[in-house]
Amino acid sequence: MNVINVAAKELQMSPDMLITEGVKTYLRQRLSKVESDIFILAKKYGVQDVFEMDSKVKNGFISEKNSYEDYFALDNLEADRDKLKKFLREI
Repeated sequence: MNVINVAAKELQMSPDMLITEGVKTYLRQRLSKVESDIFILAKKYGVQDVFEMDSKVKNGFISEKNSYEDYFALDNLEADRDKLKKFLREI
């Protein structure tokens, strides 16, 4: 008997339910970290999202040279957040 089966039995749930709950917990924790990272970058530039950041760069309120890496990091984080939320809705 593997550890998942033993743990599921001890917790009085099916192995599939234990795995599902474990994946949900992991996705929620990862989403929390991603949202925290988004908040930090957004606060740094005084924006709500990557679109507002793009607008501020285009209008000269934010230096493109100084924000280049953060812009793409924020864009990737927002994409990750959307994927994680989608997975949580579907699970």
